[in-house]
Amino acid sequence: MKSEKKAVALKYDGQHAPQVTARGEQDLALEIMQIAEAFSVPMFQQTDLAELLYQLELNDEIPEALYIAVAEIISFAYMIAGKSPEDSATSKTDA
Repeated sequence: MKSEKKAVALKYDGQHAPQVTARGEQDLALEIMQIAEAFSVPMFQQTDLAELLYQLELNDEIPEALYIAVAEIISFAYMIAGKSPEDSATSKTDA
């Protein structure tokens, strides 16, 4: 059986649990990855985690059981961008 390619995009604001902002399989998964690449959004491939995150609905916060796994990915994304979570918090302005 051919495995289906799935992609899940997360948003993390540094204040709340990460949220699912996009999810798709097959062609939509490829489109999500192409958009991420076009905007230099870090990507991480972890099939088991993607399967779990794919079960969530759009705008759902990730469940506490996945905090550590997702925190490692967010940490990796910050590291390759040369940033830290504090950079995001200090760059926000009150509107």
